[in-house]
Amino acid sequence: MSVIASPLEAREPDHWCWSPNRGQAEYNNSGSPGAPPRAFGYFEVTHDISRYCKAKVFEHVGKTTPIAIRFSTVAGESGSADTVRDPRGFAVKFYTDEGNWDLTGNNTPIFFIRDAMLFPSFIHSQKRNPQTHLKDPDMVWDFWSLRPECMHQVSFLFSDRGLPDGFRHMNGYGSHTFKLVNAEGQPVYCKFHYKTNQGIKNMKPEDAERLASTDPDYAIRDLYTSIANGNFPSWSFYIQVMTFDQAEKFQWNPFDLTKVWSHKEYPLIPVGRLVLNRNPANYFAEIEQLAFDPSNMPPGIEPSPDKMLQGRLFSYPDTHRHRLGTNYLQLPVNCPFKTRVSNYQRDGPMCMFDNQAGAPNYFPNSFSAPETQRQNVETRFKVSPDVGRYNSADDDNVTQVRTFFTEVLNEEERQRL
Repeated sequence: MSVIASPLEAREPDHWCWSPNRGQAEYNNSGSPGAPPRAFGYFEVTHDISRYCKAKVFEHVGKTTPIAIRFSTVAGESGSADTVRDPRGFAVKFYTDEGNWDLTGNNTPIFFIRDAMLFPSFIHSQKRNPQTHLKDPDMVWDFWSLRPECMHQVSFLFSDRGLPDGFRHMNGYGSHTFKLVNAEGQPVYCKFHYKTNQGIKNMKPEDAERLASTDPDYAIRDLYTSIANGNFPSWSFYIQVMTFDQAEKFQWNPFDLTKVWSHKEYPLIPVGRLVLNRNPANYFAEIEQLAFDPSNMPPGIEPSPDKMLQGRLFSYPDTHRHRLGTNYLQLPVNCPFKTRVSNYQRDGPMCMFDNQAGAPNYFPNSFSAPETQRQNVETRFKVSPDVGRYNSADDDNVTQVRTFFTEVLNEEERQRL
């Protein structure tokens, strides 16, 4: 793939600039991931943010929306211990009135890299050696040491929060920068945060190591048992907001996934809460087949020029079409069941419904088939200066790491790190 950018790091719509190459496609189709734990529940709006976003999921205080949440690891495999030091995936699927919204994040507000071209190589470095088929720390540290932008996430990973005590006691983040658009068509950039209401709780390394051998499914068991016993875990949902003018003046690239936005300058704005109150009824139907796609966004929520996000807009659905088939969105757990689907997609293996009967499968047509909904067209934004391929490896990779070490961690945490 070739993700292009301006010298100021991607003020242009990267999702229009994709040229997926064989390397990305082969990575997307190289194997099936292990199925991590998931659960179901609802999102409830507790605060009005209509000044920022027109999406119906935030329509009014008290509105509830069904959700599914997936927890996962980066380097882990199906059956591997879920207490090891590894970032945790934290993805949320909202079954909204306007279609599904998939917010695919982690338990960290940052990530190892900022450029999607590096993502296949990064994942390869975290997996098994292609010759020995063993986990290879030399591969891991070789990649990290050659890409200095990894330093922030590596510091977070080897802090206490790199070993969360199960999934209930960790925060979640959308991590990427997104756009919110209100009813007047006015956009702002935003980040999503979900703070655990169970309190942050981390493991000691020796406890995590012991559980890896005695109870490798510790986190899965904790989540399932908690929900089964009626102790429903919840997270408070927040946004950070940055105007376009503020983004132009921001001291760093606001779309850089290896950096955070200061909470002092861009405070958390409360929105609602996520609650998990149902375990899956059938593992294969509701977990193995569940697919998250960050390009699933309802009107009012849009991608930003975040290059890593742009890469995921392509790679996730490409992977799902390989893993589950071209009609994976018709599977009940992936189907946008709260709205009516009308498009020009037809046929393919595992077509589960009426294939939209005799409706035309081409555009334009004279038969009242679906047309572009102009109220849902993405907002415009300017591109400057020249668009090209720029190496961002030498961007400021240390200032926020220093802040994390000196201001976020206390003395005991610094010693453990």
